[in-house]
Amino acid sequence: MEARSSILIFIDDDPKPIADFISPVNFELDTTKLVDGKHTLKIVSRDPDGKEGIRLIPFEVQNGPAIAIEGIKENAIVDGVLPLMINAYGKGNSQNFHIVGSESPRSIPSWVWIIIIGFFGWAMYYLISYLHLRPQ
Repeated sequence: MEARSSILIFIDDDPKPIADFISPVNFELDTTKLVDGKHTLKIVSRDPDGKEGIRLIPFEVQNGPAIAIEGIKENAIVDGVLPLMINAYGKGNSQNFHIVGSESPRSIPSWVWIIIIGFFGWAMYYLISYLHLRPQ
């Protein structure tokens, strides 16, 4: 029988592995047991000769309600009073879809206002030109 590599799987800086396998393996990581935020998956492999290989995979868990905010961006420099629109909604389960709160309301983007103003400006110019050039 051929010797195979062993695989140890760690989360963050925990010295105790969450899993110990012989290669190859299919593994399901249950993120519901992790707190929301940034984590690192550390995979350590040892070949039959004792050599180690390490792979670090950063990831972010968001099992809690999603939070959408409009009115401020990350690392923004602000002053005065900020009007903020905040929406938080959970994913629920995959059996039922909850329409309420599943879509974040947003204000109308500025480029839409520019197109609307441009269209009405063009329409007014066209109307004035038409009335001015019309024979009496």
